[in-house]
Amino acid sequence: MKHIALIVLYFLSFSVQAERLKDIASVQGVRDNQLFGYGLVIGLNGTGDSTPFTNQSFSSMLSRFGVTLPAGVSATSKNVAAVSLTATLPAFSKPGQKIDITASSIGNASALRGGTLLLSTLKGADGAVYAIAQGNLVVGGLGANGADGSRTSGNVPTVGRIPNGASVERTVPSSFNTGDTLTFNLNRPDFTTAKQVSDKINNLLGPGVATTLDATSIRVSAPRDPSQRVTFLSILENLEVEVAEERARIVVNSRTGTIIIGQHVKVSPAAITHGSLTVTIKEVPPVVGQDGTVTGGETIVSPREGIEISRNSGHMFVFDPGASLNDIVRAVNQVGAAPGDVMAILEGLKQAGAINADLVVI
Repeated sequence: MKHIALIVLYFLSFSVQAERLKDIASVQGVRDNQLFGYGLVIGLNGTGDSTPFTNQSFSSMLSRFGVTLPAGVSATSKNVAAVSLTATLPAFSKPGQKIDITASSIGNASALRGGTLLLSTLKGADGAVYAIAQGNLVVGGLGANGADGSRTSGNVPTVGRIPNGASVERTVPSSFNTGDTLTFNLNRPDFTTAKQVSDKINNLLGPGVATTLDATSIRVSAPRDPSQRVTFLSILENLEVEVAEERARIVVNSRTGTIIIGQHVKVSPAAITHGSLTVTIKEVPPVVGQDGTVTGGETIVSPREGIEISRNSGHMFVFDPGASLNDIVRAVNQVGAAPGDVMAILEGLKQAGAINADLVVI
């Protein structure tokens, strides 16, 4: 019997999820920056490329070392490959600090294993040079070619990394130490969480210190002195804030049949035609009685299941008020329905407006 993998995310209504401010928000102006560049990898074991731009770059490199090729002679070598370089420059990085880089082949090289990147520049979006890269590549992929033309590979042998392969040469200007305020931007925009952050800061520092700008941003008055501002921010980022519950959402993995149901998902009355499977879910009042003692007994409430499942010529799923999506999925599981049945039900309910949640299919 096939079963649908079901994960239901339930949180008790009285429980509160508190997280540090640094884990749910970032400070405006404190951000990473992307760098990019172009370079040559040498020392390859015949796995380089032979594209025109690689040959041109190779010739230019030789000329910088005082090697002049005769007219009409093109510099070609299967031990050289042209690569694109990428790196992330963290906020407040200072000259002399090291960052990791990634080198990716942009020609027809078959592998970069054993290669060494020659001195290359890494630029920002403004075209300025922010780092200098050089070093030996670490390649996790594996590739092999047979004499008969057969080929096999594992992972990606044309991409490699150089840990601490670039040296920072320029500091990116930051607005952190300017102005009389700091702005926190929530990683997940939410009006309730934004208000919770503002209230938490005002309760600690006094009314009016923090104001909410929208569902994402909270502006906080801050000292101008850099050292005081750092201390001020270290206090704020460690505040524990009550995070609002996620909006109602259903996530369906169409490949594995896994269904994740959020806490506040509700189903309205609806009917869907789907093959010969009929599922009826109704609210049934619990049974209330005594525990058998003559006097002084306790009242016992016995819940009753109100789910009926059958396979016949019917063509309707009937959902009465009060039915939860968890009940529906569990009922369909009991009759051995395929994951596609539940996915069809969910999509139909969403299209009919009978589910108060976002349906995300991955």
